[in-house]
Amino acid sequence: MTATKRSTALYPHPFSKAYWRDAAAELKDVKMLAITALMIALRVALKPLAIPLGPQLSIQTAMLATSLGAMIYGPVMAIPAAVISDTIGFLIYPTGDYFLPFVLTEIASTMIYALFLYRANITPTRVMLSRFFICFFVNVVLQQVIFAWWYVYIGNPEQAKNQILGIMTVARIFKNLCMFPIESVVLTLFLRFLLPVVRRAGLTWASASEMKFQKKQLITLVALMLVGTVSATGYLFYRYENSSRSADYTQQERRDANQAMAELVLENTDDWDSETVVCVVDSAYRGLFESETDYTVAVYVLDEEAFAAGQAADSGYTMDTLWGYSKSGPGKDPYQSLVKVASAQVVKNEKTGQILEFTCTPVDAQS
Repeated sequence: MTATKRSTALYPHPFSKAYWRDAAAELKDVKMLAITALMIALRVALKPLAIPLGPQLSIQTAMLATSLGAMIYGPVMAIPAAVISDTIGFLIYPTGDYFLPFVLTEIASTMIYALFLYRANITPTRVMLSRFFICFFVNVVLQQVIFAWWYVYIGNPEQAKNQILGIMTVARIFKNLCMFPIESVVLTLFLRFLLPVVRRAGLTWASASEMKFQKKQLITLVALMLVGTVSATGYLFYRYENSSRSADYTQQERRDANQAMAELVLENTDDWDSETVVCVVDSAYRGLFESETDYTVAVYVLDEEAFAAGQAADSGYTMDTLWGYSKSGPGKDPYQSLVKVASAQVVKNEKTGQILEFTCTPVDAQS
């Protein structure tokens, strides 16, 4: 196979035979195949890297490689590139169970970038539109539909129904509203910086001159940043009011919190003095700028025989294992070393460490 001469045409839109003919021709170009392989490698390398902006808010750096690659090799090459990068990325950085349809989100995102940026006079407006379609149609709609599909696949149709009904939740909309303008600005600046380099390499014929911010575009970007800032603030308020802080604990933070609650229970009760008490923080709610945290704590006592059997079967099964449990941990314990005896409600001032409220209800009383 030999390198083919590439067309240098630019198109105002992708709705023409010539556009798709040029996009398909990239599959026969040896140089383009090599560049695509490099873009895939960069995309995979950047998958675990993100620029944190706040809890559950971050800019995924892989989008930079995805957009750059899509701008260079177009919508036809985008499909195999997305499939390969998603598969290799999962093999190197596995997260949960592999479910093939999730690759559709990678394909859709890469295709959207390509349709807006390939063989086009790239402008900030085009970049913004590409991020808009990805944030809303891929992140809000498509991704949730695939999650629902996965729940059906594993035999949990009720959860699938909840997933579909939750597509347009306030938190999800807020999150994408705040990320869309921020990512648009970052992506615009990134492509503006690299366009001259890519053009000199003969990989695109778009000019960076169109990427200069005009007054109208600057006003649009400022407005988008304001929308993003307001949305991010709204999202954070909503998330902190409706999501448990314990979900963000590191393993060590979880152990520390569980042990602190066990000490608190022993100080304020005398029901289990002769037994080993292990507590698990089920939830910890605190508003964004508030100092008081409302804890719900499950109180367990250690079954010495079950724990000893667990240690005999698994040398890594220690008290640290039990102290590191989250809400679902005791129920999944293979040796059932913890027996639930009570639930505690705690209100704590995080600034002073003062316990403002404490109630402990035995399991028998709850029923």
